[in-house]
Amino acid sequence: VQLQASGGGLVQPGGSLRLSCAASGSILSINDMRWYRQAPGKQREWVATIWSVGTTSYVDSVKGRFTISRDNANNTVYLQMNILKFEDTAVYYCNIRVGPSWYWGQGTQVTVSS
Repeated sequence: VQLQASGGGLVQPGGSLRLSCAASGSILSINDMRWYRQAPGKQREWVATIWSVGTTSYVDSVKGRFTISRDNANNTVYLQMNILKFEDTAVYYCNIRVGPSWYWGQGTQVTVSS
């Protein structure tokens, strides 16, 4: 299973970005899909989860600003990020569970700067 993340970039505070992560390979079905992020000098932090039934969960710092969604037909997870703040600057990683195994994407850089 391979994951390809995209959509990162440089954005001003208050702006928006949409991250995508497409999975390919031997996949029958994907269970949980998650986004994590890692800011410089900090540990990797969980950001959001979407379960196979569509239920979602978010870290408090992004609630009301970020939305996780999934396209099961295309094995893709998205993260819509609105009202971005300086502290959202990080490398964002997608993470999916296929059966008992977890897979990570390569990371995409999000920089919020004026």
